[in-house]
Amino acid sequence: MMYFMIAVGGAFGAMSRFALGKWISSYWNHAFPLATFSINVLGSFLMGVVFILITEKMAIPESYRPLLMVGFLGAFTTFSTFSLEIVSLINQQAWLSAVSYLLLSCLLGVLALAAGILIARLI
Repeated sequence: MMYFMIAVGGAFGAMSRFALGKWISSYWNHAFPLATFSINVLGSFLMGVVFILITEKMAIPESYRPLLMVGFLGAFTTFSTFSLEIVSLINQQAWLSAVSYLLLSCLLGVLALAAGILIARLI
């Protein structure tokens, strides 16, 4: 049942990301990727809100956590999960891990993408 909940949430998250991205892009005609940026920031904000609502504020069944956090927000933006993990590390006062994770993920993610493009073009 949990996998079904994740799948349903993921489907709606992916469709929401696509629709919101198209809508923002229809009004924004510049080089800065505002749609992706906005979706990542909104997804991170919503991850924070949902996390607190589920864990501290509301008596929402645990089964809704995978639906909303893993499924919907995970498909809406994986950046929200990345952000939650960094904040969790900061809350644990694991400063070196938090900063390392942040910087290495951004730097290596971009480098890995560039390497993938380069390798794919060579084959």
